Amino acid sequence: IKELILASRVEGTLTKDQILELYLNEIFLGQNSYGVTAAAQTYFNKTLDELDLHEAAFLAALPQAPSSYHPVRNRDRVVSRRNYVLGEMLRNGFISQAEHDAARDLPLLTVQSGDFSSSRANLPPRDYFTDEVRRQLSSSFGEDEFFAGGLSIRATIDPEMQVHAAHALQRALEQYDRGLGRLRTAGETIAPELLENENQWRRALGELELARDVTLGNRWYPAVVLEVSADEARLGIEAVADDYHAPHVIERSDISWARGSLSDNLSVGDVVYTRRVTSDSDNSHVRWSLRQIPEVQGGFMAMDVNTGRVISMQGGFSYQASVFNRATQAQRQPGSAYKPFVYAAALDSGYTPATIIVDAPIEVETSQGLWRPTNYSNQFYGPTPVRRGIELSRNLMTVRLAQEVGMDVVGGYAERFGVYDRAQQFLAASLGSQETTLFRMVAAYAMFANGGERVEPTLVDRVQDRWGDTVYRHDQRNCVDCEDRALPAGSGPWISSSRARVMDAVTAYQLTSMMEGVVQRGTAARTVNLPVPTAGKTGTTNDARDVWFVGYTSNIVAGCYIGYDQPRPLGRGAAGGAMCGPVFNEFMQEAVKKYGGGRFRVPEGGYFLNIDRDSGARLADNASGPNVISEFFREGVEPIFGLAAVIDGGFSLGSDLPIFAPGESYEALQRDDAGRGTAPSAPASLGSVSTGGLY
Repeated sequence: IKELILASRVEGTLTKDQILELYLNEIFLGQNSYGVTAAAQTYFNKTLDELDLHEAAFLAALPQAPSSYHPVRNRDRVVSRRNYVLGEMLRNGFISQAEHDAARDLPLLTVQSGDFSSSRANLPPRDYFTDEVRRQLSSSFGEDEFFAGGLSIRATIDPEMQVHAAHALQRALEQYDRGLGRLRTAGETIAPELLENENQWRRALGELELARDVTLGNRWYPAVVLEVSADEARLGIEAVADDYHAPHVIERSDISWARGSLSDNLSVGDVVYTRRVTSDSDNSHVRWSLRQIPEVQGGFMAMDVNTGRVISMQGGFSYQASVFNRATQAQRQPGSAYKPFVYAAALDSGYTPATIIVDAPIEVETSQGLWRPTNYSNQFYGPTPVRRGIELSRNLMTVRLAQEVGMDVVGGYAERFGVYDRAQQFLAASLGSQETTLFRMVAAYAMFANGGERVEPTLVDRVQDRWGDTVYRHDQRNCVDCEDRALPAGSGPWISSSRARVMDAVTAYQLTSMMEGVVQRGTAARTVNLPVPTAGKTGTTNDARDVWFVGYTSNIVAGCYIGYDQPRPLGRGAAGGAMCGPVFNEFMQEAVKKYGGGRFRVPEGGYFLNIDRDSGARLADNASGPNVISEFFREGVEPIFGLAAVIDGGFSLGSDLPIFAPGESYEALQRDDAGRGTAPSAPASLGSVSTGGLY
């Protein structure tokens, strides 16, 4: 009855031709094709007006049962059905007898049978980025509209930078994996009796579901071990003829990084991965090398800090090996990569980069007993400027700041920046113990980079329906004068922005300046070295289960996360700067070549003073040397110097702030109150004492 009512309403609204047009543009015609236009491209790589008569008849035969009329698997049935359609066209006077006979005699040539190239060959392969576009848009538009609505989607991806992102992450994961010294196969075997016949082992190898999307160094090929001894293994390689760059032999020296001989690690019939090693000078073939998909995983993402356009996203080592997107779906502890939000709250609360915080033992009363956080080095450094606290990722200074400012304030900043929907209030969260995603962290850091304005990340610039009307556009800025055909010489259209501000511009610049120090002389100094100003923060959680680096230039922000899917320690020496820093650096070297970069914009409302970066003391305007920092202060803030500088870095912040005085010992200082001044914040609680970032 509902369909009857609906049909009546449709007929009252649309003509017969309009109903037929709607039907033909939405009907499923097999091979993931919806509508006759898509089907013409899928089966023949042609537009509708390029189709021959017999090809159009084939498409007309499909609606009855698309899955039963595959042009290769069901060829005879398809041709019979096509000829039936041609006969009906003749009987109803749409074609002549001669046209009918000529069309019936033509063979059915299709993309699926290899007679035409596929229109999809020029499209990017399904990967983490395209899968995330599908996931987000099918959620926004609904699956029916997304798959059958004839939508045209303009994605934000930069294909060139996507390759750089994939290779940078893959290189780091492979390097770590090889450092463990364990050689692994692909986890599949081919029966010995099939190895005696090349056609049989090639067919068996081709039927295995293996990763075939890795191009690190050169393309990675699945291969089967045909013979193996202690010092040599002979391979049969998929899609590679026996005489192509022969011999297909692996020497023991190729696995010098692994424990044991080749025969200790491999058996006849084992399926492995291999790639060509080529000369750096002329790309000539040198030898074949064994490769393996690492067990450790990670994610990488980069976006424009002003528009939110995601230009690259890599959710793991290989999409075909694991479709789980660790850039958007993996909930992991950010560790010390979260600390900038604590420092942002402190800067907005009156602290400056030169304010002194005591790096000394601290104990916090909790329901589970005393919590005694430590620094990564298990050492204490005494009175230290705020700047050095973030540059060297000092845990004790961060905990003190969070305690003074209040975890309710810190959590509010994290929520405002989109790191969490609901931030936890316990004190260990100041060290990054609450889980979030790389996607959220990179988007949040973009707001540091652009001066504190809200920016929403997007993988899609625009979506148009089948009639070319824009149904979604990410960039909501207004372009003044864009409609004018001519503009005065030397001028261009003015784009107005009404983006909300999430952070004071002075605070954003101070935080960026301090995080530049992380790259210049802090925890990322050894691994991040770009030709343009760069800021960022490392992150390493307890037992090095998760390692991070999120950083940015004036226009691009990028982040890396590495860890096991089932969290376990990465091992001694694993840290965000050492493991993720090189990934960021490799990618951003290429990004800077393409997108450039410059100095971070200095906002109005502040002024510079020379400060000793180690003590926070005021220095002369003409002072020079490695300890001199030109620090940015907010207008209206009058620094204090002399003895006060030893206590609080030259800034008076309230009676309870100086928790260290000259001559005081570094014994544990037990604090029960998380408030500061006359308006205390809610007391900070600890939650779980077993979690939290370290470095």
